[in-house]
Amino acid sequence: MSEENGSGAVVSVSARNKRCASKRQAGKDAAVQGTNDSSIVSKYSMVRLGYFNDGFLKGFVNKTTRRAPLINRGYYVRAKAVDYSLHCFLQQTASYSQRQILSLGAGFDSLYFRLKASGELKNVITYEVDFPDVVQRKATLIKNNQELVELIGCFDEMRPAEMGCLCLSGMDYKLLGVDLTEIEELDNVLMETGLNSACPTLLLSEVVLTYMKDQSSSAVIHWAADRFSSAVFVVYEQIHPDDPFGQVMQQHFTQLNSTLHALVQFPGKEAQRKRFLNEEWHLKCSHYLILSASKGDLKKCLLLPPPPDFHINKLDILEPLRISVFLCETETENPHLRRFAHCSALIAPHIVVISGGFGNRVGQHGRLRDVSLMVKSGSVWKCSSAGDKGSIHLLTERMFHSMTALCDGCCIIFGGRTSPLKPVLSLLCLKCDIGDGAISNISLSVKEIECSGTAPSPRWRHTATEVICKGRRYLFIYGGRSVRELALGDWHFLNLEDYSWAHIPVDGPTPESRHSHSACIWKGGVLIAGGLGTGQIPLGSIFHLRPALSGFIWERIELVSSFIARYSHTAHILHDNLLLLGGVSIHSDSIPEVTLIDLKTGQSFDYCIDTDLVKWPLMLHNHSSVLLVKERQVLVVGGGGNCFSFGTHLNHQPVLLQLPEIR
Repeated sequence: MSEENGSGAVVSVSARNKRCASKRQAGKDAAVQGTNDSSIVSKYSMVRLGYFNDGFLKGFVNKTTRRAPLINRGYYVRAKAVDYSLHCFLQQTASYSQRQILSLGAGFDSLYFRLKASGELKNVITYEVDFPDVVQRKATLIKNNQELVELIGCFDEMRPAEMGCLCLSGMDYKLLGVDLTEIEELDNVLMETGLNSACPTLLLSEVVLTYMKDQSSSAVIHWAADRFSSAVFVVYEQIHPDDPFGQVMQQHFTQLNSTLHALVQFPGKEAQRKRFLNEEWHLKCSHYLILSASKGDLKKCLLLPPPPDFHINKLDILEPLRISVFLCETETENPHLRRFAHCSALIAPHIVVISGGFGNRVGQHGRLRDVSLMVKSGSVWKCSSAGDKGSIHLLTERMFHSMTALCDGCCIIFGGRTSPLKPVLSLLCLKCDIGDGAISNISLSVKEIECSGTAPSPRWRHTATEVICKGRRYLFIYGGRSVRELALGDWHFLNLEDYSWAHIPVDGPTPESRHSHSACIWKGGVLIAGGLGTGQIPLGSIFHLRPALSGFIWERIELVSSFIARYSHTAHILHDNLLLLGGVSIHSDSIPEVTLIDLKTGQSFDYCIDTDLVKWPLMLHNHSSVLLVKERQVLVVGGGGNCFSFGTHLNHQPVLLQLPEIR
């Protein structure tokens, strides 16, 4: 088809469309190449802080930036996973006279120089392939760094006319500029530079195939399966695109014009496994996996065996039970409700007070010190913020604290932190005078409490629950984490009459140390569920601190059917049933949004939330929730967090979960 342009010339529409498509693809290729520059800065940030030892990355970084702790930890896990795979291959093929490493989409990775300097590349030739522009930049950096040049030794720089790519070729290092979608050219260049398809080869794809369209990435896997007779293919890339974290992750890369194509077709571990069989990595790690596929002499070379104590709970449920979720109808949109790591408490029927956390603050995200109110009037919830009036200014910025509503209408605020190295030391009493219940007539006041006795060590991500012992009211503090301890297992009692730290005898089997667990009042005691343990492993245990003649006694709740271990969830008790809402897990492809545990029979039931009415990712971790018994509903406020390097996601507004009939 053709058409006439303004000057009268005939223009081929097909040719023009091809040129436009070519420009669009060039733009996408440039965006994908840009991920290399961001990734290498993040890797070097992690190295500079001592997470991982690599003295050569600095040679490939022009501008250094200190990344957030979550990003540093994420890249540390990535580096350790890939490094583990490399060393397994090198150790298990040590007896061979020739071995190869082929890094696809290598970018500015320094693995060759790190392994060569440590003497681990005996009889190993390393091939690195990436876009010609990336290779050109990397070659220039190498040639201008004497230490890197000396490690390679003598090398030639070639640009064969028939291939049109840059080749930096040393005795055991080949740097090749080839577009991975051009399989025939890739094969020709590799074979001409000495690739031996018969010797043991490790192919490495570190967040590379996912950027390619499925047809192209599958072609690479198919080519590798056909070309090599003895090989291991190691892939590190994203999975789980459909849960809230995965949706934020996809949106991030789409905005960067770097769509994660493989996520749709290969969304989980099983789909990735079948991808290689057919063709021969608590929220950040569960959305990445590292996979190894092998053939030939290396077929039994399992690079990634599970740890000896690895265990996955599997639930025998044919059809998932479902719970409806509705957007909470509010009189006006209140940005103060968009927060996480905060606390909510029901101080009277249909009156909720919210404090602290991280969220919207004067047009930007930051730690919060305000108190917000939600009051139900008919079917509508009215919202307001107390601002900084009167004694409210005594509230300091704090995250991951506890706020416990007492039976006298007061709330005790304890613990929390302003940063991972700065715990909050003050204990506050928030008094709520509800008057006639109208939101405009509710008055709030805050006073700092001076306690006597030996206070607990400063902490956050703990729980605080009101209990009664021998007719006296106490605040029971349990667990959490501190500057020095990743998980605390101690407990403390605060006398709520004279604010003295008291000693009350507690017997029975001590629960594992934990933080980010839940605590509910049950049968005059406290029910502790889940949490993250000292080994950074989610816990699936439930303990009951029940009243005894001398004080209290710990008792483990035995279940007939286990539930998926989790942390950063919330929990409620309804008619001898424990309701677990949301959370984070690492040993499961997905976590049920709601788990109901019958404490009389020990049976557990999992429910999925029908989020059709919620048009944004609903993240059920770092949230707060209150149980509305009369309506048989749970009001969920806030939630979300920092999604690795993809940005901060805050749930847009409160939601209501309609619970099933529970007896």
